[in-house]
This record gives sequence, C-alpha cells and structure tokens, in this order.
Amino acid sequence: MQGPVYAGFWLRFVAYIIDAIVVNIAAYILGFIVGLAIGFGGGRDAQAMQLVMGILGIVLAWLYFALQESSAASATLGKRALGLRVLCSDGARLSFGRATGRFFAKIISGIILMIGYIMAAFTDRKRALHDMIADTVVIKG
Repeated sequence: MQGPVYAGFWLRFVAYIIDAIVVNIAAYILGFIVGLAIGFGGGRDAQAMQLVMGILGIVLAWLYFALQESSAASATLGKRALGLRVLCSDGARLSFGRATGRFFAKIISGIILMIGYIMAAFTDRKRALHDMIADTVVIKG
C-alpha cells in the first residue's frame, strides 16, 4: 500500500498566491468599510486607524487559514484549487488550535530569508519549518 503523496514547494507556493489574493481582496473590502466608518466618525486619528487596520488584517488572515485548515476540507481555497490538504503528521484532521499554531509558526518560517519555507523543497516529507513546528504535512488528494 502506497503512503500519502506530499505536496512540493511549487504547488504550495501557487496555492499560497491564490490564498494571498483572496485574503487581500477581503482585507481591501474590510479596510474600505472601516475607513468609511472612521471617516464618518470624524477620522482625526490616522495612527489609530493604521493600528486597527493592522490588527484586523492579522486577524482576518489568521481566521482565513486556521478556520479552513481545521475544517472538514482541511484546506484553504488555494489548496483546494490545487487538490492539497493539510493534516497532522499522523493523518488526522487539524484542530483549530493546531491550525492556529501553524499559522503563527509561519512567521518563524519567514524570519530569515524565507528559509523556513524553502525547506519544503528539500525535506523528506516536503515539510516547511512551520509544518515541523506544528507537526503537520501537506498532501495531494
């Protein structure tokens, strides 16, 4: 019996580009709405608006990735489009907590020249640093 087929770096990269487009469109719409609300309220504090938008952007991205990767589909829209799924290394579905940990571990993957992401091209199960931290794998199918 053959084991899972792990998703390589380039498939994961394309899935991420799709997800980034979706998240950025949602963030733009949210920013427009919040900007209007703040503008109609007097909108005198630009720094406060930047802080609010920064926090909302992080929360939006976190919920987008964590909710979808812990769902029954085990994948974001970008991963679904390419037939990929994120699972625990034992094959189980991710909990919301593990998906949250995986999301925030991506910060560590990107800290030093994105080396944590590039690792997915060279590890045996094609895992990036954040996959190792969260004990997850990305598979085809």
